[in-house]
Amino acid sequence: MTASATLEARIAEARALLQRIAREHAPVVFANSLGAEDMVLTDLIRKEGLDIDIFSLDTGRLPLETHDLIDRIHQHYGLKLTLYYPRHELVETFTRTHGINAFYQSIDLRKACCHARKVEPLQRALVGKKAWITGLRAQQSTTRTGLPIQEFDASNRLEKFNPLADWPEQDVWAYIRQHGVPYNALHDKFYPSIGCAPCTRAISVGEDLRAGRWWWEDPSTKECGLHLKKP
Repeated sequence: MTASATLEARIAEARALLQRIAREHAPVVFANSLGAEDMVLTDLIRKEGLDIDIFSLDTGRLPLETHDLIDRIHQHYGLKLTLYYPRHELVETFTRTHGINAFYQSIDLRKACCHARKVEPLQRALVGKKAWITGLRAQQSTTRTGLPIQEFDASNRLEKFNPLADWPEQDVWAYIRQHGVPYNALHDKFYPSIGCAPCTRAISVGEDLRAGRWWWEDPSTKECGLHLKKP
């Protein structure tokens, strides 16, 4: 099978899965983290006219380029993303107690910041839903090896779908280019994985795709808490 045929097969599988999710697991939401993979899923959902709400988490420390992409999504798809923000009292407590950039000091403080800015808002976004969709891929990091297409999210007590789990990076970008999908301008500046501005940097040739995220930590700890499995 040619590379083009393989991509078309993957697109057909992802489209069929999204259709089934919308049909069998309503109400369902897609957590768009505004990465390249998430833009592929956004394009598929919008083109299929699926009844899948799309939201993003605005942590309060996103790069300008990410906010620019949110605006481009509105212009391109006529879609106003539902944005969830951190509860101000949680962020204020964290910064007053530990400092504005305390996440550099230890893994525990970094995870506490991620909890206030990401995990708690996600929990609110998932209230009343039967399933949620992510743009996770198994190749993204060592913490995502063996990522399934479907799993039960015990922490949030609902089904979780990763339609692009087995997609290689080249297929993600082939889809984006073929379909004219908008994407974060930081990807063109060697940012394959983009999160909060102070926790994201560009990577060098040969580095792991997630090397620019929390680069001061060991790769085995590089998750913000949104996708950790309940022990």
